[in-house]
Amino acid sequence: MTTEVRVPALGESVTEATIATWFKKPGDRVEVDEMLCELETDKVTVEVPSPAAGTLAEIVAAEGETVGPDALLAQIAEGGAAAAQPKADKPKAEAPAQDTEGQEKMSGKSVDVMVPSLGESVTEATVATWFKKPGDSVAVDEMLCELETDKVSVEVPAPAAGVLAEILAEEGATVDAKAKLAIITEGASGAKPGAQKAQETVLENAGPEEMKPRSDVEDAPSAKKAMAEAGVSRDQVQGSGRDGRIMKEDVARAASAPRPAAPAQAPRAPSSASDAGREERVKMTRLRQTIARRLKDAQNTAAMLTTYNEADMSGIMQLRNEYKDAFEKKHKVKLGFMSFFVKACCHALKEVPEVNAEIDGTDVVYKNFVHMGVAVGTPSGLVVPVVRDADQKSFAAIEKEIGELGAKGRDGKLSMAEMQGGTFTISNGGVYGSLMSSPILNPPQSGILGMHKIQERPMVVGGQIVIRPMMYLALSYDHRIVDGKGAVTFLVRVKEALEDPRRLLMDL
Repeated sequence: MTTEVRVPALGESVTEATIATWFKKPGDRVEVDEMLCELETDKVTVEVPSPAAGTLAEIVAAEGETVGPDALLAQIAEGGAAAAQPKADKPKAEAPAQDTEGQEKMSGKSVDVMVPSLGESVTEATVATWFKKPGDSVAVDEMLCELETDKVSVEVPAPAAGVLAEILAEEGATVDAKAKLAIITEGASGAKPGAQKAQETVLENAGPEEMKPRSDVEDAPSAKKAMAEAGVSRDQVQGSGRDGRIMKEDVARAASAPRPAAPAQAPRAPSSASDAGREERVKMTRLRQTIARRLKDAQNTAAMLTTYNEADMSGIMQLRNEYKDAFEKKHKVKLGFMSFFVKACCHALKEVPEVNAEIDGTDVVYKNFVHMGVAVGTPSGLVVPVVRDADQKSFAAIEKEIGELGAKGRDGKLSMAEMQGGTFTISNGGVYGSLMSSPILNPPQSGILGMHKIQERPMVVGGQIVIRPMMYLALSYDHRIVDGKGAVTFLVRVKEALEDPRRLLMDL
């Protein structure tokens, strides 16, 4: 019996994903819920578990491919054994023929390598890099190529073990969401090429200098993430991919068994003191391009304005010190600052509902609920998971959910559903030491609150100068829907609730 492995739910507004890494290869034994591959979207990294136990029979969407929602990723033969190698003494009808690429044709089942699911709104992708060439042996889940979309980079794993018989979409080619990328001869062993292309011959016969990673070779997205998490620099890792490309497994090896760093690239010209010789040009990832475009679109579309205030954090800090032990003992979670800010914003949004609304054409859509987005910094960039119905949740429930979502964000395990539908956002630049900033709106939302570091400052209280822990607050809002009066009122209500948390209990 064969079980299909498909793209999991990505969220209502996410239409594509890129296959970043296959952890298994065709022929490998897999267990239920064992991780098969990793997908990347413009917001999160999604891990795909095995729906059944058996053998990974075929990888349909290779690394780098862009796939849509519910697209077929692989096939699992339930209860099957690993693909066997063909017997050497099996008679062949005729001598192996050379194809146009120069590799020998192998007997065995042909497995198509298809573009993985890209998402319902993503219709095409670009083949960025092939890590294998025709005639190479491939293992199940071994990375074949990388696709790029306007949202994410998707790595395409091999759906089966065997030989890469033919590449149908070369590097630079634009393919649609259902395109066939390559063909694998399942179960075959790699054959020595008879007449490879001139470029492939040079690569195959290249010496150590030529095989070193080059600055113009784009490393696998999963490898970049792994390097950032492990604190390993690029020159400490020896790439095993095509043209010295660094793969995720290369980073793991370097982190566990450090080796002498290899030069990033062979010198191409005599050393000089010119600035050009000290620059490095790196192609912007599609994910970073999307982030840049969305931020600029927010500035170009909304009439964005920011108003500022400050809050004395003494009340919250005193309350936390008094109840933090009892709170943690009962709820099994620490009492942080974020739950106070979420509660304060929910309270203020009820009084100023336009800050919790959005513009849809010529209509204003008022939300009678609060789905609070909480910005989280990750190695891959800023993500905004959403605490749904935050206005109906307790301090403990909010703290638990923020903790869980934050951990998922840092581990790259947030689902698209967990990052969509937010009505208002809180961004905490204070964790990085920011004293003051103007946050950018998260469209189509009309408001975002910027938190900052708590810093002791001299304040005048009752005619006396006292030292108080103060925090600057910033509210960026869409002036098309939120008037100045509403924005200032909102921020004042947040300030009042933070300075006297008892107001939240009294609904004042």
